[in-house]
Amino acid sequence: MLKEVCPAPSVVFDLGVRNPFSEIMKQNNYKVYNTSGEDLDDNYELEIPDDVDLVTGFEILEHLVSPYPLLKNIKANRILLTVPIKLWFAKAYKSKTDPLDRHYHEFEPWQFDWLLEKSGWKIIKKEYWKNPSKKFGIRPLLRKFTNRYYAVYAERSKESYTNYYKGVLNL
Repeated sequence: MLKEVCPAPSVVFDLGVRNPFSEIMKQNNYKVYNTSGEDLDDNYELEIPDDVDLVTGFEILEHLVSPYPLLKNIKANRILLTVPIKLWFAKAYKSKTDPLDRHYHEFEPWQFDWLLEKSGWKIIKKEYWKNPSKKFGIRPLLRKFTNRYYAVYAERSKESYTNYYKGVLNL
């Protein structure tokens, strides 16, 4: 989906610290900036370089208590985000060993769409995919047939982006 909505060579600002997918993007001729590990609930007004074509967030927003301020304040015109979908047969993820590794949200697609639209984004493209497991049991069986992840590409028009910041800055 990334190659489709923002073909290389392009410049990506990836929410979250450098990760294996950051390296894959670099290997595929993308220039990648990452955040530096700051708490995006507290530090949601990010400095995004002027040369950025797309802001990405792969499996990051579910870790925020409130993703709305971050989404509202992203100073970019295009985003590509992925989140886990809330499953009726499984509780939200919570690491047994890392107290910071947990999901505050696992979204139903309509909830994530609403969050994006409320924060000023227009959804252009959506995709779903599954996460099958090689384990045995009812939940692993259900994961073969149930979408687990949701990806959304959205844009903010230059006009709405400019009007929003004029209001914020009282220009």
